[in-house]
Parts: sequence; C-alpha cells; structure tokens
Amino acid sequence: MKSRPSVHARSLSDALDDLIEKLGIRKKLREQDVFVFWAEAVGERIANVTTPVRILQGTLVVSVKTGPWRNELMMRKNEIIDKLNSSLSEQIVRDIKFQ
Repeated sequence: MKSRPSVHARSLSDALDDLIEKLGIRKKLREQDVFVFWAEAVGERIANVTTPVRILQGTLVVSVKTGPWRNELMMRKNEIIDKLNSSLSEQIVRDIKFQ
C-alpha cells in the first residue's frame, strides 16, 4: 500500500492571510473597511447627508449634500477621524476632505 504524502492542514483563514500578505494588499483592504464603518462611526444623522467616496494614502474623501453640513463636519473632522480609527482599531484615516 502506498503511503500518502504528508499534508499540512491549514485553516482557510490562515491561507487567506498568507495570500493577502504575499500580494501586499493588507493596507488597501483595511482602507476599504472605512466604508463599512462610516455610518457606525459618524451616526445615522451624519450618515444620511454624507457618502464616503474614496480613500487614498490615508485621506478620506466624503461627499456632503449641503454646504452648511460640510462646514459643520469640517469643524468636527478630528473627532470623526478619531471615531473611525477607533472603530478600525488602527490608524487608517489621517485626514478627511469634505466636498
């Protein structure tokens, strides 16, 4: 009877982590989590008047429905950055541009 080659069982999670690391996309994936946590971090009221558009090199671009809301959010920018990064458990967002 032939012996089976030894197979090292790995979890799918471990295999995916290794692949993400090899592809060098971990940071990009973490940046995309900003879109998932946006509404939770800013709350329903702000989420209803904003849309996160893109994130590039730590700068999040957010579309805002009205000028007065944009002004309000600009004054609260540091608070929002802190809440987002707290939700992400990592310093992902360094700046926000409201447009």
